Amino acid sequence: MDYFFIGDPELVTAFRFVGIQGQAVSGQAEALALFRKLTRSWDETAGAVLPVDFASCRVLILTEETALWLGDTLADWQLAGAYPLVVEIPGTLGRLPGRKTLVDSIREAIGIHV
Repeated sequence: MDYFFIGDPELVTAFRFVGIQGQAVSGQAEALALFRKLTRSWDETAGAVLPVDFASCRVLILTEETALWLGDTLADWQLAGAYPLVVEIPGTLGRLPGRKTLVDSIREAIGIHV
């Protein structure tokens, strides 16, 4: 499994149609528990205690809402530069206010404003 999705139940179903496994979460506690479960095998202090199918997760896809629930835990993980890499997408209700699109971030990084 190269990809895994965490987010809304509707999007979990949509990702399954294209062959990407996932799990729905409905709150911060569920999201944190699943995130820790997915990333524990890369945490040297916790050891590899996950099922084999989680061990090959290289890209973790999250809805923006799920990313907000993960907060500092997600930020710390991303700064560590470890796998799985994290990609945020809008949820079923659309983009959250104040969030940049990937294109906006790239334009800001390279300095192109059209």
